[in-house]
Amino acid sequence: MPITVKDYSWDETESTVHVTVPLKGVKPNKADIFSTDEYLKVNYPPYLFEVVLYQAVDDAKSTAQVGGGAVVFSLHKKEPGVWSRLTSTQSDDKELMKSKRQQAIEVAHKRAKREQEEKAKAKREQERYTLQQQMKIEGEEKRRIEETKEAERRKATEDLENWNESKLNEQQVTSADVAPPPKDPSCIFNNDDGDLPEVRNSQSDTSTVSTQRNEDDLPPAPRLRGNIEVTFTPRVFPTPMRESKAAEEEEWLRKQAEARKPVDIDDPDLTEEEKNPQWLKEKGDGFFKSGNFLAAVNAYNMAARLNGKLPSVYSNRAACHLKLRNFMKCIEDGSKALELLTPPVPANAMSRVRCHIRRGTAFCELELYAEGLQDYEAALKLDPKNEKLKADADRIRQVVQGTLPELD
Repeated sequence: MPITVKDYSWDETESTVHVTVPLKGVKPNKADIFSTDEYLKVNYPPYLFEVVLYQAVDDAKSTAQVGGGAVVFSLHKKEPGVWSRLTSTQSDDKELMKSKRQQAIEVAHKRAKREQEEKAKAKREQERYTLQQQMKIEGEEKRRIEETKEAERRKATEDLENWNESKLNEQQVTSADVAPPPKDPSCIFNNDDGDLPEVRNSQSDTSTVSTQRNEDDLPPAPRLRGNIEVTFTPRVFPTPMRESKAAEEEEWLRKQAEARKPVDIDDPDLTEEEKNPQWLKEKGDGFFKSGNFLAAVNAYNMAARLNGKLPSVYSNRAACHLKLRNFMKCIEDGSKALELLTPPVPANAMSRVRCHIRRGTAFCELELYAEGLQDYEAALKLDPKNEKLKADADRIRQVVQGTLPELD
């Protein structure tokens, strides 16, 4: 049974009440303080201070300070006035105390839940604002690059036009300096014998040229007609029939189709792009490649809230958490991605390899080498020709067996 504290002191004004509870040598960090509008409690084993107030106070404006071997409550009255006593007139009623205590706990739970929801909402708003600002910066940078490219293109076009114009002017000047051909007809027919040159039969020459021209203008002979038979299989996966997992493959395709269905979100604060989980996932991929892992996590968070069935979102967010050294979150996201990457088929084998490697790395960073080795061996079964993966698995196996010091 706790020892009830009776030697507390209190004083009041028209608007405030001050209550001093001695800690009796108990360390301040051992004191558990709880208060509502009508109820105060300080639990510091083996002592217990508990009162139902005479009237209600404003708990939001009230404070409690621990120091100097005591807990000092500064309470603000809801209605100004003199109380003349601290406790309720019905404080001796055990049932009343029990009900007040229960009501106080319920009020505190509701308040804590409300504060948690408000905090979560504020966090989402901050994440969305951060993502919007990052996209705005990225858009401005893209626009700047496009403007630079356009300016360079215009400059290159102008230089090319100027060069063409200068070449044209040079050609005109050169043609003006060349002498024209002679116009004396005698020089055309002049020869050593003084006779006119032999005149050929113009009709025969014309017919020869015409025949040659007609032969050149004829189109090529048409190609021979034929038929080509093409056969193919309508199956999506290239697995041989003797090793077929047609049912699992069809289920995987169905799950992928369902995950990619557009999501109808009625939120006027979101743009059309921000309502598209695939677009958010691609933005997160871009942030990850640029090294902005926090922005990538924010983008993946929004994508996961809109559609929690995309395994790539959780797998890529696990990679971000691994970079940020949030190893427990990396393990959680890797496990979630592996749950979504079912049934196991060749189409999602490499995705499962990446998830196992990321989760196994996080386990090893937490010095849980046995669990990490299990993930690496699972990845090695899916990708047995990966030499680097083999080497890493061997090193972890040596650590587990005690033949190699712990990994750095």
